[in-house]
Amino acid sequence: MSAFEVLVVAAAVATGLAGGVLYAFSAFVMAGLRRLDPGAAAAAMRSINVTALRPPLMLLLAASVLLPAAAAVVGLVGGEPSAGLALAGAVVALVGILGITAVGNVPLNERLDAAVDPAAEWLTFVPRWLAWNHARTAAGAVATALLALALV
Repeated sequence: MSAFEVLVVAAAVATGLAGGVLYAFSAFVMAGLRRLDPGAAAAAMRSINVTALRPPLMLLLAASVLLPAAAAVVGLVGGEPSAGLALAGAVVALVGILGITAVGNVPLNERLDAAVDPAAEWLTFVPRWLAWNHARTAAGAVATALLALALV
């Protein structure tokens, strides 16, 4: 395997894992929290947000952006025919996973954390947070698909 192919495989795995983690939140973590009393749900989400800022998730999110970028650069410099697909996957990962996290989910998390009445904030938090998270999940899937196509 070439360096480009190795990087593309690693990038596809990272974006797929990141998208999968985000999907898990949309599919059942948030659904479980929504079944709780709003005060308990807000407290649980605030606790989840603290534990999310640890290396397991942070390294995965970084890898889901850095590996596709590295694959795209190596492919473009090396004249790989499918480097454009790797570049597209890198852009989708950057904008859709990292960008949405930074401009959508993190500000909402911070607002929930700072809320004087977390239970009341929870009621407006959930639909907006989920919408952003669905977009991040889709971006992870699209980036993974583009990277997989770069191997074909």
